[in-house]
Amino acid sequence: MKKYIITSLMLLLAVSFWNCEKDDICSEDTPTTPKLIIEFYDNANQTELKNVTNLGIVETSLTEGFAFNAVSTITVPLRTNQDTTTINFVLNGSDDDATNDISDVITFNYSRIETYISRACGYKTTFILNDTDGLVIPTTNWISSFEIVQPNINNEDETHVKIYF
Repeated sequence: MKKYIITSLMLLLAVSFWNCEKDDICSEDTPTTPKLIIEFYDNANQTELKNVTNLGIVETSLTEGFAFNAVSTITVPLRTNQDTTTINFVLNGSDDDATNDISDVITFNYSRIETYISRACGYKTTFILNDTDGLVIPTTNWISSFEIVQPNINNEDETHVKIYF
């Protein structure tokens, strides 16, 4: 009887190790929720990338945002808990002079797909910008126009939106 109990315990222990997952640590190489990639272009020559200077962006429900200076490409996080993200794009918004700020508010409308990655990594959210109203800019103060280049936001390897100014 003792031999049977020891054998059963050894078998139970072996099965326990086989059922352990190797994903107790989420590797840095694991794909995570992608950010929206935006490129800025010269409105007069729409094939030319154009650096934006002292750009401040802040999600409208927050008080702190991100600052960018002398770049033509930025990455922007979208909200994973709802189907819209509204961001204030402030030209000259990352400098010390608030009197020269020029703002445009952009609402990004999308659907979300959550994909289970692993126990350690959790879920990844991908986004699909809506066909009819993927971006909404009620008034344009410094942004002339935009173009949705890739509505499926499932990686950060390609441009999703072009903004012309």
